[in-house]
Amino acid sequence: MQEKIKEIADRVHELRELSDFTVKDMAEYLKVSDETYGRYEDGTEDIPASILFEIAHKLRVDMATLLTGEEPRMNIFTVTRDGKGVNVERRKQYKYQNLAEKFIHKKAEFFVVTVEPKPYGTKPETNSHPGQEFNYVLEGSLKVYIHNNELILNEGDSIYFDSTYEHAMEALEGKSAKFLAVIM
Repeated sequence: MQEKIKEIADRVHELRELSDFTVKDMAEYLKVSDETYGRYEDGTEDIPASILFEIAHKLRVDMATLLTGEEPRMNIFTVTRDGKGVNVERRKQYKYQNLAEKFIHKKAEFFVVTVEPKPYGTKPETNSHPGQEFNYVLEGSLKVYIHNNELILNEGDSIYFDSTYEHAMEALEGKSAKFLAVIM
């Protein structure tokens, strides 16, 4: 996984320089410190998927370009077969599978996210990012932490929220949970 993080970081660094943006420009745009952004680019800190989405937007490239190094080509439709989405190792507590990486100029990113259960009493790490997010529970149950609230979502439930607020998801009942995440 560390090698993949470094490859993505190198692509972000190269594209930022080619786009004539400074580290400070990017950090301000992403609302993170210069130091945090620097760690993203040198590969010492994993870039959250939501931040990567914003970086792609700022650099005017598709997120798939940052993830895979390949430019998406589909502009009318793209099909992703069951289990065949590109696996994205973004945060240790979640497993992401990108569902539309081949479509160019997307207005949102689509993932199936798997959350594994944690030991009892372990609260998940929260994150925040620019934009909005929609999550629809496909399997299992989730506890969603968002802005001092804790909500339980079961299969078929959904939540739409301002993702600039700290949030996290936790699998319940000792079983993994899956949800469709749309990041805009």
